[in-house]
Amino acid sequence: MDTFRAFRIHNDDGTARAGIERIALADLSPGEVVIRTAWSGVNYKDALAGTGKGKILRRFPLVGGIDVAGTVASSEAPGFREGDPVLVTGCGLSEVHDGGYAEYVRVPADWVMPLPDGLDLRRVMALGTAGFTAGLAVQRLEDNHQRPEIGPLVVTGASGGVGSFAVNILSGLGYEVVAVTGKPQATAYLKDLGASHVVSRQDLEMRGHPLENAQWGGALDNVGGEMLAWLTRSVRTWGNIVSIGMAGGTALHTTVMPFILRGIGLLGVTSAHCPMPLRRRIWERLATDLRPRALDSVVRSTIDLDGLPAAFEDVLAGKSMGRILVAIGQTVS
Repeated sequence: MDTFRAFRIHNDDGTARAGIERIALADLSPGEVVIRTAWSGVNYKDALAGTGKGKILRRFPLVGGIDVAGTVASSEAPGFREGDPVLVTGCGLSEVHDGGYAEYVRVPADWVMPLPDGLDLRRVMALGTAGFTAGLAVQRLEDNHQRPEIGPLVVTGASGGVGSFAVNILSGLGYEVVAVTGKPQATAYLKDLGASHVVSRQDLEMRGHPLENAQWGGALDNVGGEMLAWLTRSVRTWGNIVSIGMAGGTALHTTVMPFILRGIGLLGVTSAHCPMPLRRRIWERLATDLRPRALDSVVRSTIDLDGLPAAFEDVLAGKSMGRILVAIGQTVS
């Protein structure tokens, strides 16, 4: 290839500027493996990076996209051959390294994962960082002894990509899932995914007491801020909360009371910097026992590179549900 299309992000004296450009392989960050891109996806982090509304990128210019799946175009590493189906999620893509919104991506070999058995390139990007994060959150809950019998598990920000997968995966594991959303139009969608109950975010009573009525066996929180603080006060004894997102704020105002009187666990997840052995384990589970039953239903739209700016605005405005796939080496259908 001489040049190819990429969605590239610049910084002009503190102002973000992004769009489609033609670049050459020499313009990409270094690495041993070149991937011919087939699919990527849109995550909240991608929208922040692509619009400049979040300080995601550590250097400029940089190709956006924290996820990529495709086939090996060339490799200097012995473990990969031309034509091998592979994926990369996180690992610094679209932060310090050129990402997946390009027809070709070049990455270090130790970031690259072979395509898990049971998933094709489209479905692995239907999952993407959102599905991987949900799977990692479930693993964290299980590792800290969360069980369905402790009580209903609440998922906040439930209509987003991570939330949608969490609802579907957890319900499949036998949990009574309560989905919290600020989108009334998402009720039927969330029940179809497996939510036992759907609660409007606006109807929650967050009184602010050090301890409140213990309602939930555990929680998976995509919101942060006041929502996360309230969850610490309302989860039952020995329940766990996995903190994933910060759409509602980064500050956490709570007390030690829930931790020392109810023994709750507050667990963090960082999908971008997950150790490779654990990363492989989660992807194996996403292809088997954690595979979302409604995987195809969570994909709400498919766009090409030209559709990225509009998709970013929808994600940040809270207008999107589920996953947005990006077809790069494929035809949008």
